[in-house]
Amino acid sequence: MHAPCYIGLMSGTSLDGVDGVLAEFPEDGGGARVLRHATAPLPTALRAELLSLNRSGENELHRAALAGNALSRVYAAVVADLLAACGRPAGAVQAIGAHGQTVRHRPLEFDGTGYTLQLQNPALLAELTGIDVVADFRSRDLAAGGQGAPLVPAFHQDWFGRPDAAVAALNIGGIANLSVLPATGADPTGFDCGPGNALLDYWCQRHTGQPFDADGAWGATGQVLPALLAAFKSEAFFARTPPRSTGRDLFNAEWLSAHLAQQGAARAEDVQATLTALTVHACAEALLRHGEGCQQLFVCGGGALNGALMRGLATALPGVQVESSTRAGLPPLQVEATAFAWLARRTVERRTASLASVTGARGARILGAIYPA
Repeated sequence: MHAPCYIGLMSGTSLDGVDGVLAEFPEDGGGARVLRHATAPLPTALRAELLSLNRSGENELHRAALAGNALSRVYAAVVADLLAACGRPAGAVQAIGAHGQTVRHRPLEFDGTGYTLQLQNPALLAELTGIDVVADFRSRDLAAGGQGAPLVPAFHQDWFGRPDAAVAALNIGGIANLSVLPATGADPTGFDCGPGNALLDYWCQRHTGQPFDADGAWGATGQVLPALLAAFKSEAFFARTPPRSTGRDLFNAEWLSAHLAQQGAARAEDVQATLTALTVHACAEALLRHGEGCQQLFVCGGGALNGALMRGLATALPGVQVESSTRAGLPPLQVEATAFAWLARRTVERRTASLASVTGARGARILGAIYPA
């Protein structure tokens, strides 16, 4: 007899595609076992539309609804691939945890509650797959006065935490977020550090035509520009005390262009090197300021595959063992999808998954809305 199975789906801020996992969760609560991982690229037109929808534009409600439908069809294809690869029917899966594509994230702003928006169509996904879908993970935490992000520290504690030592987990997706995992049984803390790959990918695609800077090789041919880096680091977000979260609402092409206009002409590869240094600084400074006692840092997300970023982190964090999440049994591109399978299970079992120590909400909440098959 199989342990309960859940599927997790993630399309992150990097907009580089959809990751999905099929995972078993033993009923005794002891961790998880990833049975299969599948990926699918986002169609070029859909990727462009999702990126465009991060900003206000003409007819955006109509466009957002259709983009959500299209993304849900990509999700459904990943689910079909996972089931076929494992030889399991849809009925063997308890639920799908589907994050959707974040296009706006403005917690606590405007009216004191703010909003967060992840595009998808969970009802369509349930219809296409025949499996219950759990979605809309962030909004309940916002309703309780929280940031709604990051969502993953409780999962990071479950997977990476150690009883004998404080460790940390760093996800470098489009935005980078850090989880500090104490050894004492205290609640973990976590927050967004700042830009991860979003600006790096944008600048690389603009100047090389490639979707990302493989292994950081192109940026490594450039030189860090100290004045530009100082200007980047002057952004007020970096001085904010957690809880804090961010997204493309702040760190976007316009933000970068404004800084470049102030600093004057620069070689494209030098800007890439400086953006790499910014991501390293944002992540390392976050750990140094808020991760006292952590001597081990597990890195996941696409940034873990960027050799230049990993070397930069190791240099910036002497005395900290910086290593890929693979060392903890979960490859970098599987971590976030597994987290959403884990979150879906918490929702189905009516267990809380948010942490007030992370988001600043009034208390832990059961996250997500269930769309029955």
